[in-house]
Amino acid sequence: MPPAATKPNIEIEYCYRCRWLLRASWMAQELLSTFESEIGGVTLIPNGEGGVFEVRCAGELIFSRSRDRGFPDIKELKRAVRDRVAPDRSLGHTDRVTDESSA
Repeated sequence: MPPAATKPNIEIEYCYRCRWLLRASWMAQELLSTFESEIGGVTLIPNGEGGVFEVRCAGELIFSRSRDRGFPDIKELKRAVRDRVAPDRSLGHTDRVTDESSA
């Protein structure tokens, strides 16, 4: 298994003025528990610019609240990270597509 220094790092930059630390830390916990052997870590980056919420994987922007209009669903975020760090890995129920209209 490669050392953490050679694995991609996830960064979650959030607006502390908007009080999004709890959301950012929850997403960090979800990513760490899902990808504990594939990533080097998750870094939380406080930002005082209003409304900032961005997620980067190895420096590549994979989610931006302003660009993507809202916050990511955790399933979408996990898929985006998986596609970059372990594309052949199954995420189990997260990968399953459900038809909400048939329920």
